[in-house]
Amino acid sequence: MYQERASSRVPGAVAWTRAAALPGTRGRVLPDGCMDLLLWNGELVVAGPDTRAYLTTERRGLPVYGLRLAPGTGPRVFGVRAWELCDQRVPLEDLWPGRRVRGLRERIAHAADPQAALERVAAGRLAAARGEAAEARAAALVEAVADRLRQGDGVARTAGYVGLSERQLHRRCRDAFGYGPKTLARVLRLQRALRVAESGLPLAETAARAGYADQAHLSREVRALAGLTPAQLLRPAGERP
Repeated sequence: MYQERASSRVPGAVAWTRAAALPGTRGRVLPDGCMDLLLWNGELVVAGPDTRAYLTTERRGLPVYGLRLAPGTGPRVFGVRAWELCDQRVPLEDLWPGRRVRGLRERIAHAADPQAALERVAAGRLAAARGEAAEARAAALVEAVADRLRQGDGVARTAGYVGLSERQLHRRCRDAFGYGPKTLARVLRLQRALRVAESGLPLAETAARAGYADQAHLSREVRALAGLTPAQLLRPAGERP
């Protein structure tokens, strides 16, 4: 069973949990432009931004707790540029001092509410940088870029809106999101299409509402990003290939 809720401590974040599954159970994580802080297999792990579906295999049969950070927020929490973790799952000990991470792991693993404990970690990191004027400006720019691309604006129009050249925008996007604005726009459009499709609309109408040229365009993008056909992707998670 999977459950999620909006974070009460980290703006735009989602705290989620997945019940324990049998060792060997496989999962498919779709690209969403986000980075996550996880308590996974008993360890603190950072999920980098994905450019394609990430296939997972359950090792220990433990519940998974996660905090999905809004696009562009991860680098401020983890202290690394997003592209350095693209399509990866890395131990938090690779990014922060090992002794500190081991202490955090023990506290989170034994907390009454591990989700809330993960939120406290991320909120503390964000609060430490919030008072810096340059950090606040950079965060506002990243949020504006994600918002414009989420609405369907093209790269040139988005660059103009935030006052950057297209080359500058590409560099900022790689640092903040893990990939350039064109890829981010594709990922956000896929997520938009999934939300529309879940309402039960036919795929042709879903494609039009989500901003695809036609249903064939939607199908190609779903295959490229998710590794499945739209029909396969819209099945319940336990019935997907």
